[in-house]
Amino acid sequence: MEKVQDASRPPLTYVEGIPLIKYFAEALGPLQSFKPLPDDLLISTYPKSGTTWVSEILDMIYQGGDVEKCRRAPIFIRVPFLEFKGPGIPSGMETLTETPAPRLLKTHLPLALLPQVLLDQKTKVIYVARNAKDVAVSYYHFYRMATVHPDPGTWDEFLERFMAGEVSYGSWYQHVQEWWELGRTHPLLYLFYEDMKEDPKREIKKILKFLGRSLPEETVDHIVQQTSFKEMKKNSMTNYTLAPPEIMDHSISAFMRKGIAGDWKTTFTVAQNERFDAHYAEKMAGCSLRFRSEL
Repeated sequence: MEKVQDASRPPLTYVEGIPLIKYFAEALGPLQSFKPLPDDLLISTYPKSGTTWVSEILDMIYQGGDVEKCRRAPIFIRVPFLEFKGPGIPSGMETLTETPAPRLLKTHLPLALLPQVLLDQKTKVIYVARNAKDVAVSYYHFYRMATVHPDPGTWDEFLERFMAGEVSYGSWYQHVQEWWELGRTHPLLYLFYEDMKEDPKREIKKILKFLGRSLPEETVDHIVQQTSFKEMKKNSMTNYTLAPPEIMDHSISAFMRKGIAGDWKTTFTVAQNERFDAHYAEKMAGCSLRFRSEL
């Protein structure tokens, strides 16, 4: 077992042209032997797009709204992270071997790096997308506190790298577009973070319909309340405070920071915003996806 302190700030490793956290790149080989089960559900997102939130909502649905059952383990154990690998911590594949069916799985991988068997076997997918500006800001703070990433540098430097797709998992533009397109041929529910903030109950009902499940109205209301940002931020089973401090330093930034739509306005300068908008228009030209960058 590697020492945890060896985790600090390794450069990204490129796999098929896509930059990844060094340890996650090393996990891709073993991941090719992954065998999905018929009732697996894959949660897919670009990082910092509501992954933990929708994971907790889904576990609450699977546990019939029972809060105590959802406190059985931290979210990263309850919902194995397929490509996860880190010094001194069980890998996603190792966690998966202990996970009873029906399993919830999580990934941030772009389609080019996803195990093909998940697509071949038509594993159900819930994809959550968040507007690019809020993702960039949230990702910058995540880079600062999670030492498996390279040093983010200044906000200005990080924003340039984000726009160029030179951050872990590559281009946000490519990620959100290719998973959107996949929905034409694959059982996939595409959700938007901003819609979830606006009306979580409506979005939870979409999830239930997609899963072919039903829950009493009061249970749905209970899930809405229990999965609010305020509740999840103070819940040690969802806020990642149980992750080793050498890997996630909460004294730099909380993993669950603000959880709002439109926070980018506190960080982007006018010049950065103008430059970003021009770049965004170019990158998203011809795409039918529409995002709201505030509510």
